[in-house]
Amino acid sequence: MNDKELQIQEIELFKLVSVLKKPISDATHTLSEISFVVLRLKLRNGIVGESYLLSFQYSPEAIKGALKDCMDAVIGHSVNETGLVFDKLNHLHEYFGQNGLLSWVQGAINIAMWDAWGKALQQPLWKLWGTHKEKVSLYGSGGWISYSIDELIEEVTNYVDRGFKAVKIKVGSPNWKTDVERLKRVREAVGDNVNIMIDANQGMKLPEAIQLAKAANDLNIYWFEEPLHHENFDGYQTLKNQTGISLAMGEREFNTQPLIELIKRKAIDIWQPDILRIGGVEAWRESAAIAAGFHIPVLPHYYKDYDVPLLCTIPNGVGAESFDWIDDYIDNPMLVKDGFAYPHQQPGWGFNFIDDYLKKI
Repeated sequence: MNDKELQIQEIELFKLVSVLKKPISDATHTLSEISFVVLRLKLRNGIVGESYLLSFQYSPEAIKGALKDCMDAVIGHSVNETGLVFDKLNHLHEYFGQNGLLSWVQGAINIAMWDAWGKALQQPLWKLWGTHKEKVSLYGSGGWISYSIDELIEEVTNYVDRGFKAVKIKVGSPNWKTDVERLKRVREAVGDNVNIMIDANQGMKLPEAIQLAKAANDLNIYWFEEPLHHENFDGYQTLKNQTGISLAMGEREFNTQPLIELIKRKAIDIWQPDILRIGGVEAWRESAAIAAGFHIPVLPHYYKDYDVPLLCTIPNGVGAESFDWIDDYIDNPMLVKDGFAYPHQQPGWGFNFIDDYLKKI
């Protein structure tokens, strides 16, 4: 292939909506739909790279507009020029701010470029970056606050029946004692050999988070995710010093500065980068390398179909979050067996969205 064949010729956007029987809630949001924006990037030689971002019901016109604003800047670049495109978009975004929605744009374009580049090389991406492992431990995620006790127990026991060794439960109820009672029921249901993690989605104040963390000690809670606002670095330091509970952070971050601030305060135990928010593959791997320098494990947010291949390529990757939300809409769902996920063997990310479920936007 010559360089011209590898040039990006066209980008298209689609929306996909997954079935949601009823709204689900965490401590800070109620989700009325599970929806995604899918980006398709076509090269001159016909190869197509894809990416997707989890959008829920939020700001659909803003997401679409931000992506479309950047398309012209990407057309004509060779698909291997991921760094050049990232820097170009960074420059274009400087006026309105490089963090936030515009970082998601960088991530979506970057991920699709890597998919097309892997397909052009006829290699799965995890083999291109150097392999440290060939499978990744998963934890079952969900445990929504809006669930009844019966729904909560049904979900966690289903994960255990599928071989998962860890589950994550939402906390941040108006009264933290309600969370404790729900966690007690979950511990009874899954037994002592399954790890339980808790996630407040930034929905708690420091006094309540301290009380819940202390109560969670008796339930052998594995880690506490995002109990406070993600920029409350001193609050995380206080929470860590007063309770000793392991703290997981990172999914809301658009760069590595918060990771560095938390490391300075010895207030982070698990780094959880979101590959879309942080801006794509190179930024994800950079953050993982910083975490590795301080012996902090990496366990990313949500995107297992991207995270599992990436985790196989770093020394400090310890696990991935599991939702099944896109599995019915792609041609090659990831193999999950006995609580482990196995990276795709097909080129690129190893899967494609099925046309029948996509609506062009």
